[in-house]
Amino acid sequence: MIRRQPFSAPPLGPPRSSARERVLAAWRGIDLVPVEVAARSAEKAPAAVLPKLLGTLRIEQRKSEAEIVRIWNHLLDPTVVAHAHPTGLHEGTLFVTVDSSPWLNELVRYRRKEILDRLQHSVGRQLIQRISFRVG
Repeated sequence: MIRRQPFSAPPLGPPRSSARERVLAAWRGIDLVPVEVAARSAEKAPAAVLPKLLGTLRIEQRKSEAEIVRIWNHLLDPTVVAHAHPTGLHEGTLFVTVDSSPWLNELVRYRRKEILDRLQHSVGRQLIQRISFRVG
């Protein structure tokens, strides 16, 4: 004769809390175990979180700005590099900070087109469409 194990149904309700959980609930004045369990179950895989995190940090934009600074330092005349440096890129406009008004005048009047052409040739016309110089 084959003996069968009696059928056991799973327990109803939440699992019994441990002694530690009961003491913490009494000390806190509230039982936070369900909240803590819910918070733990909201885990996500890194692959699901990473694209949103990189978007928030604007990694691609920072990478392109760093590339522009590198190209600026290697492509342009060292005297221009000594007096002006790129400070930001927003919607196709490269913002450049110049250390004095005479250099601002020099760059705006005589070298703007040359600088813009060199940068557009290196990084692309869609990334840098305009240059804005300012004293800073």
